Amino acid sequence: MRNAASNRNIVLVGPMGSGKSHVGRLLATRLGLGFADVDAGVEADAGMPIPAIFAREGEAGFRAREARILAGILAGAGQVVATGGGAVLDPGSRAAIRAAGRVVYLQVGAAQQLQRIAGDRGRPLLAVADPAARLAELQALREPLYRGLADLAFDTSTLSPEQVAVALAALLADHMEAHA
Repeated sequence: MRNAASNRNIVLVGPMGSGKSHVGRLLATRLGLGFADVDAGVEADAGMPIPAIFAREGEAGFRAREARILAGILAGAGQVVATGGGAVLDPGSRAAIRAAGRVVYLQVGAAQQLQRIAGDRGRPLLAVADPAARLAELQALREPLYRGLADLAFDTSTLSPEQVAVALAALLADHMEAHA
């Protein structure tokens, strides 16, 4: 797996709360690959947390930063990349994700998603009266994009991040062999 993946990336897409960042770190360690988190890259680039970027630049400003950081990260190889949940909204980012390597869509059920992100103040898109309704709207918009990019879809709803990483490592090894 290490040799097969050394010239490609594994790109994790999916909604907030699906485990992209946590699973991504664990998966990268398990596979002996580097790890890059797009949201962390955006925060480092801006010198401020995501809610502050949204407050100062709006969602459009955040998305422009996100697309630029994602493109830079995807120019590298041999890494697991955790995208932001909305990175798939940009057509250029979708093309870059598709070209960068294997794409894994981390799925999560609505109830589990809400439980995982409850109380997280770092999610400006959920600073609304009804976060559950907002999550449903976002999922309806983004799910076809996630699915359209995915080489592999994996439901994280009932598993710990460690269990997801173990299972994904095995599935990706099989997937890489089947497409070698």
